[in-house]
Amino acid sequence: MVLGKVKSLTISFDCLNDSNVPVYSSGDTVSGRVNLEVTGEIRVKSLKIHARGHAKVRWTESRNAGSNTAYTQNYTEEVEYFNHKDILIGHERDDDNSEEGLHTIHSGRHEYAFSFELPQTPLATSFEGRHGSVRYWVKAELHRPWFLPVKLKKEFTVFEHIDINTPSLLSPQAGTKEKTLCCWFCTSGPISLSAKIERKGYTPGESIQIFAEIENCSSRVVVPKAAIYQTQAFYAKGKMKEVKQLVANLRGDSLSSGKTETWNGKQLKIPPVSPSILDCSIIRVEYSLMVYVDIPGAMDLFLNLPLVIGTIPLHPFGSRTSSVSSQCSMNMNWLGLTLPERPEAPPSYAEVVTEEQRQSSLAPISACDDFERALPGPLFAYIQEFRFLPPPLYSEIDPNPDQPTDDRPSCPSR
Repeated sequence: MVLGKVKSLTISFDCLNDSNVPVYSSGDTVSGRVNLEVTGEIRVKSLKIHARGHAKVRWTESRNAGSNTAYTQNYTEEVEYFNHKDILIGHERDDDNSEEGLHTIHSGRHEYAFSFELPQTPLATSFEGRHGSVRYWVKAELHRPWFLPVKLKKEFTVFEHIDINTPSLLSPQAGTKEKTLCCWFCTSGPISLSAKIERKGYTPGESIQIFAEIENCSSRVVVPKAAIYQTQAFYAKGKMKEVKQLVANLRGDSLSSGKTETWNGKQLKIPPVSPSILDCSIIRVEYSLMVYVDIPGAMDLFLNLPLVIGTIPLHPFGSRTSSVSSQCSMNMNWLGLTLPERPEAPPSYAEVVTEEQRQSSLAPISACDDFERALPGPLFAYIQEFRFLPPPLYSEIDPNPDQPTDDRPSCPSR
């Protein structure tokens, strides 16, 4: 970009990830620099930045108002999340060409830092849809007398984090449906479908394990299938526009009359998709898993299980807890799980910490001198003394039972 002596005007952000893309969340500080390169001395009225975040919806519908009359109805709506302006050079007024209050910028490259804080209130995740979008950007404007302003806009990404480790998103999702086919006066047997998944919340890249049982008592050959759908909903002027898109799918084996098929954790991988948007008043992005039976010549039999695509993946502890609770509550015919009769005792203390390690730990440690001086003498000695003391002895029987107990392990879901 060459405009007179202004060779280039660029914007760079300080917060970059491995992909070199600026990504922020609500409450974060957005900082960066406006880079200006000029080939000669210029006089400047002001250099400003304008940062804004908003959700916007727009679509049109054609309507008839008579035999020869038609008109187009526009539906628009907007929600503003923040609007920040700052002056890096000069003053606010740019509507005159006076020579007063001008700033001189010499030839070369110049950097001007900017910084602002995103609101603490929840923000909608950046999104580009068919009838609307959620965008965040910073615009730089250079104003000079007798010249048109030089403007540049650069977008950045905002993620409103969704932690799938919350109890509501760790709960299993399940359903059962049945359908009887009729042809004139003949009625065939029913087709039944039961499906379950371990939890409601997932992150992109994870695989959903589907547990399902399909029984075909009809006279037709049917095919069990599963698919992930994204539903975009846009709201404006009391109207709603919805777009449904296929994200991923899989197909089971054909099922002839009188046969049953069981899915013991059939996996469907979630591709890279945008997270769910649940808190925006004019745009919602939701996901669902549809497990269905494709029936030739008839309406499909289907189950819709809601999904939430989050940004914070499952913690190892959460994964174990969710897995145990969901497995115990599932049909044991699907899983065939068995629990051990007795828990295995942990290793002895001597196998973990030797006597030499324990004795060496009691010696003064030079790296901790500052910490030792900051603590009272008896307290530091207490910490050092008990650093490598063995844990209490493991016992399969409680030495002080309050009430009689059953030594068999219990299911956490009971």
